[in-house]
Formats: sequence, C-alpha cells, structure tokens
Amino acid sequence: MPRESSFEQIRKFFDIIGALSVFTYRFMLNVVKPPYEFAEISKHMYELGVKTFPIVSVTGVIIGVVLTLQSQPFMVKFGAEAFLPYMVTLSVIRELGPVLTALIFAGRVSSGIGAELGSMRVTEQIDAMEVSAIEPFRFLVVTRVIACTIMVPVLTVYVDFLAIGGGFIASNMLSGTTFDLYISQVIEVVKFGDIIPGIGKTFVFGFIVGITGSFLGYNADKGTEGVGKASTTSVVYSSLLILIFDMILVQITLWIWPVS
Repeated sequence: MPRESSFEQIRKFFDIIGALSVFTYRFMLNVVKPPYEFAEISKHMYELGVKTFPIVSVTGVIIGVVLTLQSQPFMVKFGAEAFLPYMVTLSVIRELGPVLTALIFAGRVSSGIGAELGSMRVTEQIDAMEVSAIEPFRFLVVTRVIACTIMVPVLTVYVDFLAIGGGFIASNMLSGTTFDLYISQVIEVVKFGDIIPGIGKTFVFGFIVGITGSFLGYNADKGTEGVGKASTTSVVYSSLLILIFDMILVQITLWIWPVS
C-alpha cells in the first residue's frame, strides 16, 4: 500500500477538522433538547473523571517538584531564589497545570471514548438504537462531552494544589523554606486574573477531549481496524487541538488579564 504524501495527510487533517466542526454544531443543537440524561452524565463523570484522579495525583506532585528542582539553580545564580515560590505558583496555575492535566486526561479518556463508541459502531449497536427509535447521539455523545467538560476543570484545580505542594516539598529540601513562609508567598502572588484564565480554558480543553473522542468513535470505519484507528487518532487530534487552542487562549487571556 503506497504511503500518503504530505499534501494528502494535510488535506485529510482539514477534512477531519471540517467534519468535526459539523459534529460540534450537531452537539450544540442536541445539548439543549430534553430529555436530559443526568444519570448517564453522572456515570460518565465518575468513569472518565474520578478514575483519573490517581494518575493526575502523581503528575501534580511531580510537576511542582521538578519545576522547583530545575529552576532553583538558575534563581540562585541571579540572586532571585526568594522569588522561587512566585515563579512556581504562577507557572503552574497559568499554564502547566491546565495543559498537562488536559493532555493526560486526553491520553486516558479520549482513546477510551473512541474505542468504546467505535466498538458500538462496528458491532452495529448504534444502528440498532436508531432503529429502536432511541436517539443515540444524545445518549452516547452529549453525555460524554458534558462529563468531560465538567471534570477537566475539577481535575485541574486538584493538580494545581498538588503541584504547589510539590513545589513546597522541593523548596524545603533545597533551602529549608518553612510551610508558613511558602504559603504566604503563594497567597501574595496569586491574583484573580491568574486563577480565572487558567481554570477557564480547561472547560475548552475538556470539551475538546470529549467531542474529538466521540466524533472519531461515532464515525469509526467498519471492522476492528476502525476501532483501533479511532482510539489512537482520538489521542493525537485531542492533544494537538488542546495545544492549538491553548496558544490562542493564552493570547486572549493576556489581553484581558495582563500579567501585573
């Protein structure tokens, strides 16, 4: 089988983005229509979000520890070691916490959604639901996207706290910084304009993860190969779109809430 040219790959990417836009529009039309599947949303919030807490817990602590260990020598070199808690806190809240949490969530959840819906499409379960006068889009897609959109901000707040705690652990080991001093510096540096943009954009990240995984799984090709393709491409496209939208949202938030 001949390899696709770069032009074909780029064209296919934009074809998928176009189809994803139409899929998103369909979601917007269905999300406001009753009946509202609150029980199903709650179930997916637990399956997709709560079960992600263990892996993001480890990630959160590591972010704070590694960022402090890497930054401390340079801060000492320029005589700015006292500003280390400020730098770690702002870096975590504004950028590292939201983005890394979203990428980890995409790796675990988007692939799972793609594989699950892809399997249902291949085994014709979705077709059977349509024949039975059940609206599969609202039941399968809308509930998952809403659950993802809600859970990513919750996970991000949790990771931010753990990363700041990890920063304290590393700072205490390196320079003996006390907990009271570290927390007072954190409280002093964190402003409303830092928290809102950092948490606000995670709603977009959660939506991206949910809608991308659902789109690729819901429209998976027939056969087992289509399930695997839906699973792997869900992670790739979710991660890529998260990084693209992060770049856009950073510019918007810096314009609305400039760093003071």
